[in-house]
Amino acid sequence: MAIYFFWGADDFAMGRAIATLQSQTLDDAWASFNFDKITAAADDPVGQALAQAMTPPFGSGRRLVWLVDTTLGQRCAQGTLETLDQTLPKIPDSTVLLLTAKNKLDGRLKSTKLLQKHAKIREFSPVPFWKTDALVKTAQDAAGELGIKLAPDAAEALALAVGNQTRQLYNELEKLKLFTAASPNAPIPAATVNALVATSTQTSIALADSIRQGKTAEALGIVGDLIARNEAPIPIVATVVGKFRTWLWIKALLVQGERDDRAIARAADVSNPKRIFYFKREVQPLSLPTLEAAVGVLLDLEFILKRGGHPLETLQTKVIELCDLCGNGVDGDRRKPALE
Repeated sequence: MAIYFFWGADDFAMGRAIATLQSQTLDDAWASFNFDKITAAADDPVGQALAQAMTPPFGSGRRLVWLVDTTLGQRCAQGTLETLDQTLPKIPDSTVLLLTAKNKLDGRLKSTKLLQKHAKIREFSPVPFWKTDALVKTAQDAAGELGIKLAPDAAEALALAVGNQTRQLYNELEKLKLFTAASPNAPIPAATVNALVATSTQTSIALADSIRQGKTAEALGIVGDLIARNEAPIPIVATVVGKFRTWLWIKALLVQGERDDRAIARAADVSNPKRIFYFKREVQPLSLPTLEAAVGVLLDLEFILKRGGHPLETLQTKVIELCDLCGNGVDGDRRKPALE
């Protein structure tokens, strides 16, 4: 018995996983007979999927039944729940049943508990822009999947270039693989990534760094570039808020006297403790009250945008305020030696 539940909004990553599952399950010669894709628009889609799942495959290979955009993780009628309870444990080993959905399963539902008991559940959600460590890990994992070796700084450069765009990540990795085919065993350096990967330095993360350093002209230039590229303002602000919250957490812990990088990483939700060294350097020039005030300004900016404020004018006004705040909010410890 093999039952899978895939959920999340990263359609490209989920599509790759589904394609892999198909290739592992189906015999190409019998695929048209043993592959059933049932959409939510079908009459009684759950009943159809379960009935097909109980049907033995034709010829060689196994049967794959795919129930698309199911709502079983959000709502489930009593009759459907009873059918699931009776059928899921009896699905034969010759069948793979795949259920996919956009939304996370509601843990309060009996149908969710039933799926958690019988199915392997995988999440395919885009990594938030501000979680740099997670973006780097995603780049490293994808490179490993394609048999590509990336130097550590190259993985970071690639992650910052493509953000959480999984499709672009794989496209850029395929390009790098072709370019370095003559020396496949040598790790790809950051210089190669920077030279080949289509990117713009005008990113939301770069905006956060410019604000932190009080570089008003640079920050305004980034804002103009982002809006010109039709980037949505609320995700831009969400990324900047995430970066400043991380800086605020780390500064607060340092002010409290915490020096254990692992403890700081756990508290600030930073997956790689080694990155705390760099975060410490970034927050050293700023005082804790300055970072607290900056987060307050950013939350106010987010609120104004959600209420329909003019994107460019609102962003420009608040970015000037933030740059002025960070440029003048120098910590009294700024002149101390660099952190070890």
